[in-house]
Amino acid sequence: MTKKLKDKNDMSFLDHIEELRWHLVRSTIAVFSFGIIAFLMKDFIFNTILFAPKDPNFITYRLFCKASIFFGTEGLCIDEIPFTLQSLDMSEQFSVHIWASITFGFIIAFPYIIYEVWKFISPGLYLKEKSGAKAFIIISSFLFFIGVLFGYYVITPLSVNFLGNYSISETVETNIQIGSYISLVKTSILAAGLIFELPIIIYFLTKMGLVTPQFLKTYRKHALVIVLIVSAIITPPDVISQVIVAIPILVLYEISIIISKIVIKRQLKKEKQNA
Repeated sequence: MTKKLKDKNDMSFLDHIEELRWHLVRSTIAVFSFGIIAFLMKDFIFNTILFAPKDPNFITYRLFCKASIFFGTEGLCIDEIPFTLQSLDMSEQFSVHIWASITFGFIIAFPYIIYEVWKFISPGLYLKEKSGAKAFIIISSFLFFIGVLFGYYVITPLSVNFLGNYSISETVETNIQIGSYISLVKTSILAAGLIFELPIIIYFLTKMGLVTPQFLKTYRKHALVIVLIVSAIITPPDVISQVIVAIPILVLYEISIIISKIVIKRQLKKEKQNA
């Protein structure tokens, strides 16, 4: 019978808390280290990355325009995003700079954070499961970065375009606080990155016996409703944007069902071998 790793098995609850604390400390140091680098790259971070979705020539807008023209209309083409960014508080720009740098630090350090998570949970895993460390880190990081790119190139421009062009009256001048704009971009990117971790979450929930493929299939319709609600929260309130965001999430849900099936099959196979 396969034996679990002996390292740290005899640790008390307080010992585990202390161990967790050091994993969190190292992860925090990694985030702040990369955050400092991002802080020093102010012009590139803001002018090239964060403010790019405000430019009508942003690649997403150009692709949507080409797709629109392909279908015989120019409904998705835009000439301008009519709002001006402004700072109203004395410390707002500095505060935005700090938090944007920390956000970039978290994104860049994500693979290391996942590595620390693995180190914390690995003592409770079997030897064969421990050998999957590289795969876990690579897949988790890959899904997160794909989600971040999806949030940046899809959710963010959809939100910026819709909200930037939305007007209740011509008498209202649209001047957006820089903190509000950066918050929208950060939320879109991080939310998408974390949502794309769904297959990993389902993998562990299945291993813990909290989720089964049958459960996921039974509540597929409920999941669809939840996905649409999430899409409505992180995107502008128009149907096209919600559908664009909902599709990849639904695909991830179906992938999660397949992953759950694989986990269950492996568990049943182990039980037969140990019987």
